[in-house]
Amino acid sequence: MLLAEQLDFFERFAPRPTSARATHSRDFELEAQSAALLRAARATRIADRVRVVWSSRLRTAAGRADSRSLVITLNPRLCEHGEAEIDRTLRHELAHLLAQSRAGRRRIRPHGDEWRAACDALGIGGESRCHALPFPVQRRTARYVYGCPCCRRDFPRVRRIRRRLACLACCREHNGGEFDARFTLRLLR
Repeated sequence: MLLAEQLDFFERFAPRPTSARATHSRDFELEAQSAALLRAARATRIADRVRVVWSSRLRTAAGRADSRSLVITLNPRLCEHGEAEIDRTLRHELAHLLAQSRAGRRRIRPHGDEWRAACDALGIGGESRCHALPFPVQRRTARYVYGCPCCRRDFPRVRRIRRRLACLACCREHNGGEFDARFTLRLLR
């Protein structure tokens, strides 16, 4: 049976997941780092609830933050780019959680002013909204084409639309940007 010190040693120096690893493996070390960063930014309310997982389901995104469940999902391919890139991506995603926590129930833009202020608080001022990592992009052909009955624009989609969507350009032009059923997209083929 291993002693607590031995378990701590194995956990601390265990290799990071690679892209071949299973999906949704938790990273307790990054969770502790996240909690420390959030406490330093005076976000103690969410600091101990943040979870960090590695998921091979992310293909082109470096990371994703879910502000409802306080889960940060990281792409295992980040490991190929070093610890600095993992840390930067973690802070980028933490900034999303911090910005939403500070805003409360108010809706904010994903990479707006609140997010930029959170980036400054987490030590990554001037952060760009997208990464420039060479993750392979898989293009899929559109199987469905929807059309707007007003402007006659086509909207190719890979997946079938399951809810009512309207043409944004027509809604902005004729209804002040609010949803209008007259501009609901219709399946053409």
